[in-house]
Amino acid sequence: MNPNTPVIVGISQLLQRTTDPRLSDEPVGMMTNAVRAAAVDAGNEKMLTSIESVRVIRGLWRYEQPAGYVAQQIGSPGAETFGTPFGGNSVQAMVNLTAREILDGKKSLVVITGAENGNTLAKARKSGVKLSYRETSGTYDQMLAKEEPMASEAEMARGIRRAIQVYPIIENAIRYQRGETIDQHLNRISELWAGFSRVAVDNPHAWIRESVDAQTIRTVSTKNRMVSFPYPKLMNSNNAVDMASALIMCSVEKAKSLAIPRSKWVYPWCGTDAHDHDLLSSRENLHSSPAIRLAGKRAMELVNLSATELDFVDIYSCFPSAVQVAATELGLSQEKPLTVTGGLTFGGGPLNNYVMHSIARMVELNRENPGKVGLITANGGYLTKHAFGIYSAEPPEKDFQYANLQADVDVTPSREWLVDYDGEVVIESYTVMYGPNGATVGHFACLNAEGKRTWANTEDLDLVTEMTQSEFCGRRARINGAGVLNIC
Repeated sequence: MNPNTPVIVGISQLLQRTTDPRLSDEPVGMMTNAVRAAAVDAGNEKMLTSIESVRVIRGLWRYEQPAGYVAQQIGSPGAETFGTPFGGNSVQAMVNLTAREILDGKKSLVVITGAENGNTLAKARKSGVKLSYRETSGTYDQMLAKEEPMASEAEMARGIRRAIQVYPIIENAIRYQRGETIDQHLNRISELWAGFSRVAVDNPHAWIRESVDAQTIRTVSTKNRMVSFPYPKLMNSNNAVDMASALIMCSVEKAKSLAIPRSKWVYPWCGTDAHDHDLLSSRENLHSSPAIRLAGKRAMELVNLSATELDFVDIYSCFPSAVQVAATELGLSQEKPLTVTGGLTFGGGPLNNYVMHSIARMVELNRENPGKVGLITANGGYLTKHAFGIYSAEPPEKDFQYANLQADVDVTPSREWLVDYDGEVVIESYTVMYGPNGATVGHFACLNAEGKRTWANTEDLDLVTEMTQSEFCGRRARINGAGVLNIC
């Protein structure tokens, strides 16, 4: 075997469930503990003083540069510091980069970590507690990528800038494309999500391990309020979690020198990356993803696997629409388990760091099942940024392989978009947003006669109510120059 073959040797997943926010650790402390736990998992705590690079996944926290603090705490103050922009694809993209650097001999021992304390923050807000945080000043030595805008002026003009607005619009486009009624569609996606809940029951690191059935998931209640049509709370990513994790990656040669047992080794076989058209308004349609199709299938091709030959799969699952699009593009059956964690609702959704938990769980399953192979998918933005990785405890037949499919995605069809359009349109998709007292506003994605996309709103509560009861996709409407839609 190539001595520079990259391998994951240490993993950790930490859950913090303190009821008093004043007793909770902050994210940078959680990251430090996660790194130490990953070294314990590998069986060699002393290796932390030899870490060459500390790589931190961007969180909601406001630290300037937490990697340096973590490096200092673990005894590697001279380690390179490496950060990422926002994006749920960042963990897998960072693993892909780290594996390539190890294979090229540029690095031999690296730690990747991340943490969020959303549960503590929620409790602190509710109880009026003001939390304090360590100062972590400075800049990273390197960044994985630059922050790029994902919403166009057209969406921003209508106040459409949040994931809870965009993913249900994608969901309703999926329903229309499949030809389902509203009830048929809701029943199907609630059954899909109930399957994720069943996986979480058997995942010792899941945030919600009590089984939740499909009827409970789709039924609005005091504990399951509507967020955005057709999603009640239990179909949304659960960000109110205190979760941290870490991965230790090194070369096979380094693993041997550190006397890390081979039973701990799990190999990244390959990785791929690609972004869909950055702006949602520019995409050809709202129910598919060329980047997932091209980059995801390429990952399987690199290691001569088909979708049916994968033993384990974890599809990024911030909302049901993300799962359905990915499963369709990758040729995966939605009747089989599509998660190893329980997903971001039940496994827990620590924002951009979720995929570190899915990789850590995949490593556990690979260790327990040495001959089996698993696929990780990662998604950032509005079904925008994608990364893929395939893992096994069996050594790969070839050195780690990587492909970036961006050039292929960039030439796929796109659309022009308009901001203040005045005229007739066809409704492409839509959603209804809810507040504490019920429905508040309807958002529409529309196409004009020339096929250009524009966006509109309505605050007509009678119309908003009808939008949740009848199919509005495909209906003709008129938008005034101020972005207000009326049905023709």
